[in-house]
Amino acid sequence: MSEHRTSTGNPTIDELDKKIICALQGDFPLVAEPYKAMAEQIGVSEELFLARVKAMADSKKIRKMGAVLRHREVGFSSNVLVAWQVEPERLDEVARKMAESPSVSHCYDRTTAPDWPCNLYTMVHGHSREECEQIVAGLADETGVKERAMLYTKREWKKISMKYFQE
Repeated sequence: MSEHRTSTGNPTIDELDKKIICALQGDFPLVAEPYKAMAEQIGVSEELFLARVKAMADSKKIRKMGAVLRHREVGFSSNVLVAWQVEPERLDEVARKMAESPSVSHCYDRTTAPDWPCNLYTMVHGHSREECEQIVAGLADETGVKERAMLYTKREWKKISMKYFQE
């Protein structure tokens, strides 16, 4: 696969790669050979399809592929976005520890503001609000980070994965 670069030196994604990405971001075919089915859908061989997926992953054009669990449908009825106030010099260490928790689905840092000192955010899922409280308390104990704001979901308006290169 030849890689094209923009004037800034960044690799571009060609039309075939865009088709492959579109195929990958839909529902996974429930067949014995799902990649073959996706390849046929866009008119290429399974071998070429998989080679292009590997090349995009190797060049960091795509980062991951995985299943999306609809957490409410499997009993995780409570979730909370926790905004943590972490000393900047400990941010990487604390983020790694929190990201290791199986109850944390998202963990990322954000810029602070004069009236909002929180710089690390985690999304915690549990079977109840009480379970979420226990998980967050455990994360606080494990990391020594106590300052936090817990923002519970009141109503879900939209929850979808991003779709790229859609017409």
